[in-house]
Amino acid sequence: MPLTGSDLLAKVKELGDASKSDLVRAAGYISTKKDGCERLNFTAFYEALLEAKGVSLGDGGVNGKGRGGRRLSYIATVQGNGNLLVGKAYTAMLDLKPGDEFEIKLGRKQIRLIPVGGADEDE
Repeated sequence: MPLTGSDLLAKVKELGDASKSDLVRAAGYISTKKDGCERLNFTAFYEALLEAKGVSLGDGGVNGKGRGGRRLSYIATVQGNGNLLVGKAYTAMLDLKPGDEFEIKLGRKQIRLIPVGGADEDE
């Protein structure tokens, strides 16, 4: 679990002159790539560090805003490779986690995603 708040500030102060990579690693902001290699999550580290120092970077996707503070358009565009991307702001609003599964229901010019094991209901 990555460090946050005063614990993160204390770790940064403790490590003093350590390299940026060592700071990120020691604070727990690491993940594993598909190929098994380690990935250092610098952005998450610096966001947590700023938050610990009292600098707020926004509401993280609440109230129809994405991370950058822009309003969500609720429009998705098919990409050149045929993929249809649903952005992180939307999945965060629904509290979706990696590995969550959905059944795809196709209709006339529409796609519905129903959580596996969930009820198929209209909202």
